[in-house]
Amino acid sequence: MNDLEKYFIENKDRLIFKWLHYFEVYDRHFSRFRNKEIVILEIGVSQGGSLQMWKNYFGDKAKIYGVDIDPNCKKLEEENIKIFIGSQSDRNFLKELKNKIPPIDILIDDGGHKMTQQIATYEVLFEHVKEEGVYVCEDLHSSYWLMYGGGLKRRGTFIEYSKNFIDYLHAFHSEQKRFKVNNFTRTANSIHYYDSIVIIEKRKRETPIREKIGKVSFELTPSGKGVNNTVRIFIRKILVLINEILRYFQLGSFYYK
Repeated sequence: MNDLEKYFIENKDRLIFKWLHYFEVYDRHFSRFRNKEIVILEIGVSQGGSLQMWKNYFGDKAKIYGVDIDPNCKKLEEENIKIFIGSQSDRNFLKELKNKIPPIDILIDDGGHKMTQQIATYEVLFEHVKEEGVYVCEDLHSSYWLMYGGGLKRRGTFIEYSKNFIDYLHAFHSEQKRFKVNNFTRTANSIHYYDSIVIIEKRKRETPIREKIGKVSFELTPSGKGVNNTVRIFIRKILVLINEILRYFQLGSFYYK
């Protein structure tokens, strides 16, 4: 049992509402920030218990900010905890928020869980997370719940939206002009999916480099053994052409054995 889970189980202070399997995930990605001068933003204050939990876990050097639509949450402020009242659906509010708080080390979206809210928060605030920071979106199961507009592979859900992150993480390797490197490619180092959580760990990235180092043990046997080199080159060109057409229509690949 890690310190976060222990705090949660023993909590006698303000209400905290979390899925139990989250605590292992939190500790895995957050432990490196403990007892450091960091900035944390949590969207969704509710009763304020999780803000107190972060304060206890990260220590006195952490500056903790919360956002909630309920004006009553403002009363939950205390030392090192500041709360802003506004809607995460309101992009103008989120843009103003960026001007009021320092760059963020850890952002936790535990707000309204609606698709438009999760997407708006990501699109406005992801760039405000520091180069070595962590972006967390919780309760992704709402992407499968009808009351939130969810459903398996349903267009417009945050799950479907976030699947594009996987492509853009690999955009340095794209051979297609319409699929280019973007800000996510340059600033996201890894993506971690857990039950109901996606975590993006940021780090500045350059074009990947690969090298060959060491001695050759044996010459590799070329594919198409018994075929002369001219024919092999011709077959390769035909395969490239066929697969280029198939790729355009997003159809499966064709291989020559």
